[in-house]
Parts: sequence; structure tokens; C-alpha cells
Amino acid sequence: MAAYISVPRDLTRVKSKVMFNLTKRQLICFSIGALLGVPTYFLLKKTGNTSLAAMGMIVIMLPLFFLAMYERDGQPLEVILKQIIDATFIRPRVRPYKTDNYYEALMRQYQAETEVNKIVSRAEKQAGRPAASEEPFEKRKKRNKKGHRKSKEERRHTQNRAAVHSVSENVSGRDLPGKR
Repeated sequence: MAAYISVPRDLTRVKSKVMFNLTKRQLICFSIGALLGVPTYFLLKKTGNTSLAAMGMIVIMLPLFFLAMYERDGQPLEVILKQIIDATFIRPRVRPYKTDNYYEALMRQYQAETEVNKIVSRAEKQAGRPAASEEPFEKRKKRNKKGHRKSKEERRHTQNRAAVHSVSENVSGRDLPGKR
């Protein structure tokens, strides 16, 4: 009579054994458990109660045995405990579905920019100089920031910005490159 051994078809659950038919994780957890549990047993045995010493050793070693052996859906115990703590204590219980409409975000940005421009123009009025937006455009386009005449490239750049500025005024709520 021949002995048949069933070979699992799913080899992803098969783990490599290091020593004593235990994985590296199990060896580490069992050795830490032994390093903590055995001295505890001998320390508690000095009190005279062997049953109490054995129970103390079991209480100390049991969590490490669970860490070594327990696994659900391919996840070890500490991962499962972290997920339970996150779901129970850290994350809110009710998580409503929220969306951020892109066009509403652009409108909020546009309103914030206009509010900032108003504040800046008020501050410039109080300082006694006209705001850049109040100066006639013809005056602004002929001179640069230092008051010198603009070069051809600067004039062309100013004309392009003026065209973009007029387009952006006609299309409200758009975040166009020339509108700053």
C-alpha cells in the first residue's frame, strides 16, 4: 500500500522554515517569550507558590505566542490590531462623502485674488500713491518699473498680458496665466 501526501496547489501560503520547523518570525517571538517568561517563573517561584509562578509565566509569554502564530488573511496580529485601533479610535465613525468641485475652487481662488487686490489698492491709496490698477493703461505700458522706456520685447510682453487680461475679464472664474 502506497502512502499519498497531498501537496497544496497554492504555494503562496507556504513559508520557509528556518530551524525546528519554525519560521524566522516564530523563532524570534518564542525566544523573546522564553527570555521574559522563564526568569519570571523563577522569580515568582521564590514566593513559594508554584501555581502563581506558572500563571505569571503564561500571562507574560502568551502575547508573544499570539504574535508568532496568529495570522488572518495573510496579515500578522500586529497589523490586524493596528487596523482595529485605527477604525475604532483614530478615524471618525461617520465619514461623509465629500467632493471638491474644481470650478468652485477656481471661483474661490478668483474671489481671494480680487479681495487681495482691493486691500493692496486701499493700502496704496493711504500711502499717497495711485494704485497700479488705477493708473491709465497707456501710462503703464510705455514705462517699466524703473521709469525707463520699455524695449521692444517688454512692449510685446505687455501687449500680450493686456490681451490675456481682457480675455480673463470677459471669462469670470477662470484661472488664466495672465491673470495674477
